[in-house]
Amino acid sequence: MGRKSVRDMWKAKLAGQEVPPTAHGCRAAAAVTAPMDLQRTPFDGLVLGVDPSLRGTGLAVIEFKGGKQPMMLSCATVKVKPKVPMAEALAEIHRSVTTMVDRFTLTHVALEQTIYVQNFQTAQILGAARGAAITAVALHDLPIFEYAPLRVKQAVVGAGRASKEQMARTVMGLLGHGAQLGYDEADAAGVALCHAFTWREGVKRK
Repeated sequence: MGRKSVRDMWKAKLAGQEVPPTAHGCRAAAAVTAPMDLQRTPFDGLVLGVDPSLRGTGLAVIEFKGGKQPMMLSCATVKVKPKVPMAEALAEIHRSVTTMVDRFTLTHVALEQTIYVQNFQTAQILGAARGAAITAVALHDLPIFEYAPLRVKQAVVGAGRASKEQMARTVMGLLGHGAQLGYDEADAAGVALCHAFTWREGVKRK
């Protein structure tokens, strides 16, 4: 039997099929089996994934129905030009997230956590962008969950050091998305997928 891709394994797992580890694909099989075993039933609902950034926040709304392939309902990149003041950029992030929240009946919102950065100013900027997105969601009283980039890549690609190109390809494969996704949108979709793949009922929300 040929080696199954991570995409094929996730598809089988979402359909409730057994995914036995193989000699050639033990790492990928483990990545698929471990998170899915944490939940008793497949995740159902709409998840807004957010990849926060001051000049390019990624947004993606994905619908999950037990046993079916996840479906991308909407995605966008909130592009803000460098010359636009930080306050205005944060306002644009807030407005864009609010638009997504108002447009869809969301179940959960998943954000990518800020990675460790040595530059204090960069950390402040990233924190402010996250705050703008979180505030927009919190005002609608929606459950918010956060995931480290390493965990997102492990859950979606099966490798914590996967490149942005690998992430984008895998996300598009899992969603059956024909059009090319931008990296920010793919990362946002990846966070939403990670949440659905690893979520357990009763986990603590932010």
